[in-house]
Amino acid sequence: MLEEIGTTEEGDLIVNVGPQHPSTHGVLHLVITLNGETVKKIEPHLGYIHRSIEKMCESLTYRQFIYITSRMDYLSAHINNHACAMCVEQGLQLEIPERAKVIRILMDELTRIASHCLWWGALAMDVGAITPFFHAFREREMLNDIMEETCGARLTMNYNVPGGVMFDLHPDFQKKVHEFIQLFKSKIDEYDELLSDNAIFINRMKGVGYLSKENAVSYGCTGPTARGSGVSCDIRKIHPYGIYDKLDFEEIIETAGDCYARYLIRMGEMKQSLKIVEQLIDNIPAGDFQAKTKAVLKVPKGEYFTRVETARGELGVYIVSEGATTPYRMKFRSPGFSNLSALDQMARGQKIGDLVAIMGSLDLVIPDIDR
Repeated sequence: MLEEIGTTEEGDLIVNVGPQHPSTHGVLHLVITLNGETVKKIEPHLGYIHRSIEKMCESLTYRQFIYITSRMDYLSAHINNHACAMCVEQGLQLEIPERAKVIRILMDELTRIASHCLWWGALAMDVGAITPFFHAFREREMLNDIMEETCGARLTMNYNVPGGVMFDLHPDFQKKVHEFIQLFKSKIDEYDELLSDNAIFINRMKGVGYLSKENAVSYGCTGPTARGSGVSCDIRKIHPYGIYDKLDFEEIIETAGDCYARYLIRMGEMKQSLKIVEQLIDNIPAGDFQAKTKAVLKVPKGEYFTRVETARGELGVYIVSEGATTPYRMKFRSPGFSNLSALDQMARGQKIGDLVAIMGSLDLVIPDIDR
């Protein structure tokens, strides 16, 4: 059936959606073949924000290249940096202090909540509800302020370094996080009230953009996109890093495989991230926040790979070292590229109006795809 839908016939209409402007940040160009309002085929055209990040990393030191990755999935900047720092530490066989491990995980989970807040507000607005956008940004602003106090930046934190974190926590960090926890516990229920149980929203999302478990695996999907189709793939659970193996949290999995299932995954993940933050915020070990390292780092000759769970899925960092002060080769396995590859599969046979909901449920960040 899908092959029949995918063939171009007389009377079909080919529509270009995007790019709005060649210098717009995060441009995606879709070439859509339509029969009436039914989507027959979608071809994503990428490269509008390609900056050759992998090649740039090869001319930067092992301290410098970490922060370039903030500009990929900029909503998971801290988690991207965490993956890079861990890969360098693996090469150096460097053990980082317990305090730094806890701080990193705290920042990771606060980053995940901030990212999902933006996704929730943007998705609601995409399908026609304006109010949730303002609610989401109200809570996200609190997190941005917390990040700014400790890291010095609100979005691209540049906080991780090989050996730990760049600075110790701000004196008000714990107090501010406690305030956020108390507020967000009540607001997440408000989110459910506004959208999750809204009949109009459910009609826009349920049964739309179906992706089977087999296809999710076949396309290499990860994160909420894959878990919405019943695939267990949370790196924090299946390949724990940092101190995730010592924490009590659940991997949220839904089996319906539609937009609403992917929506429920992220809603559940916000609650689980909050649970992780609650476990750690009053149990931050004393001691150093950074291990002692040499001013100039040389990673021994070899190949090193680490992976983490960003807000959009699995990010893999692969380094080939020749023993010099810069990587010989860098490769990033970003979640957005594989998740986007399944868009055609999800959208075929759906209406053009459903495409907005499908793309919103994927939570695409285009610089993560283009790199």
